Amino acid sequence: MTKFDRNEEINGSDICRTIEVAAVESSPPPSPPLKLSFSGDNCEVDELFLPPLNFAVVDNGVFRSGFPDVDNFSFLQSLNLCSIVYLCPEPYPVPNMEFLKSNRIKLFQFGMEGSKEPFVNIPEDKIREALKVVLDVKNHPLLIHCKRGKHRTGCLVGCLRKLQRWCLTSVFDEYQRFAAAKTRVSDQRFMELFDTSSFKHLPMTFSTSKRYK
Repeated sequence: MTKFDRNEEINGSDICRTIEVAAVESSPPPSPPLKLSFSGDNCEVDELFLPPLNFAVVDNGVFRSGFPDVDNFSFLQSLNLCSIVYLCPEPYPVPNMEFLKSNRIKLFQFGMEGSKEPFVNIPEDKIREALKVVLDVKNHPLLIHCKRGKHRTGCLVGCLRKLQRWCLTSVFDEYQRFAAAKTRVSDQRFMELFDTSSFKHLPMTFSTSKRYK
């Protein structure tokens, strides 16, 4: 607590008033979670659980993120993934493929170019094929990812939200939370015009969709 003396003149007389100012110190950021292992009476700190860029839960058994690297593998193991939906055209890196094989994770690749506006061409056929994989609970738990987890992943999740009967305002709000300053009008236009009628016959077993049954 810091004190300051302040002189004031009231009705011709001087008075001295002491003002106390509380000094606020910023607290350090919280430490990331640690993975602990126990052996007898001893507790040892192992590696950190580090999620991939833009990681988030979409629904029960469905996750989204940017491209995972080696530092994220321990975290992905904790999800007990069954499948990964990969939305980039480039070959999957060797370390990632080895991780999938060692953990018996199936890879579904739907290559979409990450072009910038105004030359963005979102392939609707690949979005539809990827949606079929996401909707099949036999593929869960499942991770959807592209490079940054923003545009291609955002479009696929946005189309899923339409199937779950989200209003467009909510669909766009979620998309913009991940795309941030790089929000694309063309992506939002694609999601708005996406026709979900061909998916009506498919079972919808996600927790969000159950509200509408």
